[in-house]
Amino acid sequence: MDEDGSQIGIKTSAEALEYAYSKGLDLVEIAAQADPPVTKVMDYGKYRYEQEQKAKQARKHQSQIHVKEIKLRPKIQVHDYNTKKGHVERFLNQRAKVKVTIMFRGREQSHPERGRDLLMRLAEDVKEIGQIESPPLQDGRNMVMLLGPTKNAGVAKDDAKAEDTQRNEEAVQGDGDGQAPPSEGAEGAPAREEIAEA
Repeated sequence: MDEDGSQIGIKTSAEALEYAYSKGLDLVEIAAQADPPVTKVMDYGKYRYEQEQKAKQARKHQSQIHVKEIKLRPKIQVHDYNTKKGHVERFLNQRAKVKVTIMFRGREQSHPERGRDLLMRLAEDVKEIGQIESPPLQDGRNMVMLLGPTKNAGVAKDDAKAEDTQRNEEAVQGDGDGQAPPSEGAEGAPAREEIAEA
């Protein structure tokens, strides 16, 4: 085969090599088992480069799903809970799934409802960016729940603040004169000056 895909015909290996060399290209064997073997005249370096680029593009368009794990205890304190909740929110904003594990020890195993309540509370706290993919399930000494990111996960809070700022500006422009109403603190200031003069 020629580089444009057209058939050249049956040639000996020496003739085929000479033909490829005269065009400044490589002779690449396509089907060795065929009788006679099928070869193609092409720029092999360019061909390999194109194949690598196609593979790179395919990898780029694949989305890898990472699973992060957070471990809690049933008797967790408020501050520790908030810290762990912050980690869960960070993982969900990174578009990763989060496996939340509650570890029971000793007598804690006789009260699995406390662990389930804690997991449901965590799911409720992060419901804007995470949804329950597998409900809390007892697995020996542990209770496991899987949270997955929602469509809102990964949207920066700055974007939400920018939207609020834009809405406030639109509301101010809608007042008519384009100025915000004076605050109560501004009205109280002249009264103090008058008292100071007296």
